[in-house]
Amino acid sequence: MTPVELSRTVLGAVRRAVDAGELRVDVPERAVVAPPGPGGVGDYATNIALQLARPAGQPPLRVAELLRSHLVHADGITGVEITGPGFLNIRLDQNVGTALVRRILDEGAARYGHSDTLVGQVYVLRVPYEVRAEVVADVLARMVASQGARVEIQQQELQKDDTHETLDVRPVPAPQDPAPLGPDAARWALLHPAPSDRPRITADHLVQREGNSLFRVRYAHARTRAVVRNAADLGFAPEPGAAEPPLLPLLTDYPRILTTAAPLTRPDAIAAPARLARHLVAVADAVLDLLPGTLPRGDEKPTAAHRARLALAEAAGTVLAGGLSLLGIDAPDHL
Repeated sequence: MTPVELSRTVLGAVRRAVDAGELRVDVPERAVVAPPGPGGVGDYATNIALQLARPAGQPPLRVAELLRSHLVHADGITGVEITGPGFLNIRLDQNVGTALVRRILDEGAARYGHSDTLVGQVYVLRVPYEVRAEVVADVLARMVASQGARVEIQQQELQKDDTHETLDVRPVPAPQDPAPLGPDAARWALLHPAPSDRPRITADHLVQREGNSLFRVRYAHARTRAVVRNAADLGFAPEPGAAEPPLLPLLTDYPRILTTAAPLTRPDAIAAPARLARHLVAVADAVLDLLPGTLPRGDEKPTAAHRARLALAEAAGTVLAGGLSLLGIDAPDHL
């Protein structure tokens, strides 16, 4: 179950509470679900009860209790706990993790996280003659296209197109030409910082060390490919099984990250490329922590746990490859 699917499940619980007369509110268009913050438990948390408390005229904890009763029996959910002022913390069936890893491996980098939810939508990005704005617009167009929409990029000097939804793309400009860094490092230098931050155009983006976030992402991808090759040499293959946190929630959250670019009318849509880049860093760090226990050591024989970790690592590599592709950055199998 992806965060998008879980969001629909949460909205379904709200709808059932409204239909039963327990809540008198308009059902919102979306429910935000994300990994729990400090003090949270489970796999995901949502603040939907706090969001609905004021319009419902009820305390957040009361709204949370009502929604919990409708969520606990939903498919794929094994438990719901309430923490803090009314956060709903959701535990997912472990079989859901197995199914997710299998889904990622089946769909591959070019399809996992992609959807047709915006088919028929046309958006216009208006971009100044500035390298960072052009790169950010290119990635926004790729991310929105991954959800089925079509994007046109226009120079801001042209007359505004009033026939389609339009977004002016104006991140803080690059302080200098990033071309000497090469295409991949240049794009990362422009995309990884928030659009309100000034990018650093330095040779640090070329150094192969942990402090270079681009290197960590590409290295993690290459290591996932290498570990699958090494496992084949040892005579065993990936087999999805019980998946381990914290990597699983990050893989589950990837489709939601892609949807943050659309609709382009949202004020924070321009930050979607930076969110994607930072999400890939989190995936890379988690998979690098997983890899040491993926292959048998010494005379140890491959077990179901090794096969499951190998499948999880391969799925992570798939997400890293797909995300880098949307950023317009190469994901080499050897580094």
